Amino acid sequence: MTDHAPKDTVAASMAGKYLTFKLGPEIYGIEILCVQEIIGLLPITRIPKVTEYIRGVINLRGKVIPVMSLSRRFGVPDRDDTSLTCVIVIELARNLDTVTMGIVVDEVSEVINIGAENIEAPPDLGGASGDKFLRGMGKVEGKVVILLDMARVIESHIPVELEVPAEAV
Repeated sequence: MTDHAPKDTVAASMAGKYLTFKLGPEIYGIEILCVQEIIGLLPITRIPKVTEYIRGVINLRGKVIPVMSLSRRFGVPDRDDTSLTCVIVIELARNLDTVTMGIVVDEVSEVINIGAENIEAPPDLGGASGDKFLRGMGKVEGKVVILLDMARVIESHIPVELEVPAEAV
């Protein structure tokens, strides 16, 4: 662990409620405070010449929201969309603005409370590029929940929310 804070302090800062979801067989968690809503998969409009993990945009009640394939972002091939596939709309503060983005996941599981005693710092993965997305590792009912730092997951893509006239909806 490279932080200078004691392990207990780091774990305590990560303790709280997480929305858990699946991508393939893995279970991930994101802080519930960044979740705006969970919606079924809407028609996605593809945008040419964007990075491969951006599936496109959706019109969510008059706002155009960028949608990211979390699988592609992690370098894992997409699975076919099913009736359980959904979009988690997240909202994050960035600088003096708020960023809203949808992330496509295979299945939303539940909201769980993870105490500090059940959270560990991410393991040293030898500098693998994906380790920058990890916030920590939660241990819940004998399983590992990969806790994501959503600000870092979306950091290389700065989406823009566009207003769509109400009559266009």
